Amino acid sequence: MPSNEELLARRNAAVPRGVSTAHPVFAARAQNAEIWDVEGKRYIDFVGGIGVQNTGHRHPKVVAAIEEALKHSIHTAFQVNAYESYIALAEGLNERAPVEGPAKTIFFSTGAEAVENAVKIARAATRRAGVVAFTGGFHGRTFMGMALTGKVAPYKLGFGPFPGEVYRLPFPIASHGITPEMSLEALEHLFKYDIEASRVAAIILEPVQGEGGFYAAPTDFLRKLREVCDAYGILMIADEIQSGFARTGRLFAIEHSGVTPDLITTAKSLAGGMPLSAVIGRAAVMDAAEPGGLGGTYAGNPLGCAAGLAVLKVIEEEDILARATALGETLMRRLKQIQMRNDLPPLDDIRGVGAMVAFDIVKERGGHEPDPETTRKLVAAARDNGLLLLTCGLYANSIRILVPITVEPAVLEEAFGLLEKSLAEAAG
Repeated sequence: MPSNEELLARRNAAVPRGVSTAHPVFAARAQNAEIWDVEGKRYIDFVGGIGVQNTGHRHPKVVAAIEEALKHSIHTAFQVNAYESYIALAEGLNERAPVEGPAKTIFFSTGAEAVENAVKIARAATRRAGVVAFTGGFHGRTFMGMALTGKVAPYKLGFGPFPGEVYRLPFPIASHGITPEMSLEALEHLFKYDIEASRVAAIILEPVQGEGGFYAAPTDFLRKLREVCDAYGILMIADEIQSGFARTGRLFAIEHSGVTPDLITTAKSLAGGMPLSAVIGRAAVMDAAEPGGLGGTYAGNPLGCAAGLAVLKVIEEEDILARATALGETLMRRLKQIQMRNDLPPLDDIRGVGAMVAFDIVKERGGHEPDPETTRKLVAAARDNGLLLLTCGLYANSIRILVPITVEPAVLEEAFGLLEKSLAEAAG
């Protein structure tokens, strides 16, 4: 089998540099919260395919469901010959979706596709064009996704111009000095100076920002935003692509607030690693598009739908929601213990909802100045020690933790030992 170095050389020669790879190691196999590279080295996975593996790599029930589906078909195209697994998974999501009244679901292949189609549905339902998004939000790499995304580098560099009728508000983050009142005031100004509320189709936001730094939208802010949407006939889109499917201790993160969105986008852990995404929403809104206006050749692939049904069973049968809450408590407790150590780089703003947890590395204990260089050293040291980490946020100093919720306690304990060791090496 080729070495990591050999594969990296082939990758650089064959694949454009526009698609980056965080770690120069090549996976040969994976199981639950562990990955082995082509040279046989083992890693504990704190990344989970960027939030795709909430129920673990190759969960046996998910693998079995895919193998069973393979006996019948790989692809027929739902728009040509429909199949029961698509309908059954839609029914399962409709039953669980935190929306008012009857719900309907349509499937796609990627999170960006889900976002694009949520905007299409919102515009069809309201007959309006404007869409409001937030700073720090990430909604995909398609053109509408980039237009909605509130971070320039690296997602938007050199790709403009972007679709019009997209407007941006500051996302409320207390540690960045942005209060919910400031964000709501900016919305009032937007309606006064840029676009009248009667032309806004939707407001889209992540209940917990992913790429933006794992910052949760305050409950009071979400409730007031819901009131604004109701007052002006604007649809609320909850982008749950990274925060959904049990990561926060609820199936969808917005459930913590009690706020009901009109549309929900989901992907990532929806199908345990299979490329599947969905838009779930109020039936009256979802039915706004004309027949043929929505779809995609691979959208709602049979194998993905079978995997999605298995994931729903795993979440219920293995009490994944409660396990996510408990895991989050453990992560927060251990990180705060590390924060107390004076011999390690200072940690700041340890935060999280359920098992969606992050922390910042700063230059001085008690300070807030980002330290991206030490963060970079930490990621490299951790990889050398057998722990895969991934950054997020606007200042390149945030570490996000997306370890599979099914991680074994002994493996998690080992991971924290590796994290402490790597922090010490990064400081040296």
